[in-house]
Parts: sequence; structure tokens; C-alpha cells
Amino acid sequence: MESKNIFKRDIAEVRDVKLQKYSPIHTAGPVIEPGNWEKSDPFLLMMEDKFQKGSFDIHPHRGIETVTFVIDGTIEHYDSHTGDGGIIGPGDVQWMTAGSGVVHNEVPSEGVTAHSLQLWVNLPRDKKMTTPRYQNLMGKDMPVRKEEGAIIRVFSGSSMDVISATKNHVPVTMVEMLLEPGASVTQNLPGSYNGMIYLIEGSGVFGKNEMKASKGQVLWLGAGKESEESEVDITAIEPLRIVLYAGEPLMEPVVARGPFVMNTEEEIDQAYLEYRQGTFLKD
Repeated sequence: MESKNIFKRDIAEVRDVKLQKYSPIHTAGPVIEPGNWEKSDPFLLMMEDKFQKGSFDIHPHRGIETVTFVIDGTIEHYDSHTGDGGIIGPGDVQWMTAGSGVVHNEVPSEGVTAHSLQLWVNLPRDKKMTTPRYQNLMGKDMPVRKEEGAIIRVFSGSSMDVISATKNHVPVTMVEMLLEPGASVTQNLPGSYNGMIYLIEGSGVFGKNEMKASKGQVLWLGAGKESEESEVDITAIEPLRIVLYAGEPLMEPVVARGPFVMNTEEEIDQAYLEYRQGTFLKD
């Protein structure tokens, strides 16, 4: 059997994530900053938040998916679609497809400071108005790939031969990795995917160009080769906990205003009009 060409990815950029205090109960910073759509496609925004009850009020979304990963604490979710979206705790993920529209809120449990990462995934033009859905992905239930000194939990997509059952409108790989000092793993990705790694704890060496990074930094993967499979090499220096996100670019126009992300200004105006008139939520 002919072997496939495997392209080893470099790390194109290492950046510190700087948290700032928005209020006495909310500290946050951008892991992915909005606006550079081509660079981050299909991802729109990611925030790291440390927050308590009262930091956010009820708010709408349309045209995106939100992927909330809880690092610490517990988050209770309420929305217009299901009423009660459930509770997620450390190591859990809620994958919310806003689609045609939801009105919701994410609230840390009483007296708890939640620490989370929330990613916004763009939806393609033909899925912008899809029916909303929720996938509560409990860390303990996710498929796991085990290597020497390493545990890789697959929330979406795959890691080598370990495949997640999570449903995607846009192909996305999301894995959490826990590595002991000196342990090395390789994550496979389609060559066309954009991607990044966020370091929650520890330090390590990443990519073919062996970039060093540590807690609180985000690493953007270098470009792959669309016709080839690619791999990212990761080695822990200290006990390492990271989350890797990668996805298939949509290469569509992006118009974002507040909580709505569509393809045209007219579609954004329509979303705001419907929200003001009370016709935002679809059957």
C-alpha cells in the first residue's frame, strides 16, 4: 500500500493572552481577536473568562456556534430553545448551535467563579438559519486516546484512530491534551485546516520549528498543504494541559455586529429588526 505524504506543521505565531478586569466579578481576554477573519476562519472569536453570577445578562445569537470549555467552576445554561440547557463543570464542553436564533444566558453557580474558554465557530451560508441545537459534552464521556505519558480527550473530530461522535456543521477538531514532563504526542489534521493551541497549564515545545510556549499563551499553526495530511508535534517540558482547535475554512464573507454573524449587512439589519420586534425566535 502506498503511504501518504505527511506534512509537519510549524508554529507561525506565539502570543500572550492578557486578561483585564471588566468589573469586580469579570476578568477576560481575547485568545482569538475578532476581525482577522481570513487568518482564523472558520473561527471568529475566543475569549478566556473568569466570571461570577451577574457578569452577563440574557442575550441573543444568530449565525454561529458557541463552544464553551470549562476550566474551573460550574456554569448553568438557560435559553429560549430548551428552557434549561443543563450544567457543565470542569473539563466539560457545551456545543451550542445558535443557527436561526437563541436567547440565552450562561451563569456560574451561586458563589462560584467560573473559568472558561468560549469559542465562536462561524456557520456556512446554508446553515446560518439552521434549527438551534445543544450538545453537552461531558469530559468523562468523551473518547480518549492514550499514549505513554499522555491523555488526549477528543471532543470533536479525531485524534489518530480515536473519533468523536460530536455533530458538526463545519468540520472541527477539538482535543484536550494532558502530558507528563518529557512526553511527546503528534496530532493529525487535514492539511486544509486552520488551527491554534491554547496552553492552560505548564510549558512545552511545539511544531516542526520547535517553538517554546507556556501557560497563558496561544499558538497559531502554520499553513498546511491542502492536498496532504498534516501533523503537529507536541512535547511537554512541565506537566502540560492544552486545548487544540482546528477547522475547515469557509472562505465566505463575514459581517459581524454584536452577537450576530451573517454574510451581509442586510442580514444583520434583519436580525436586529426581528429581535426588536419580538419575531427573532423561529419555530
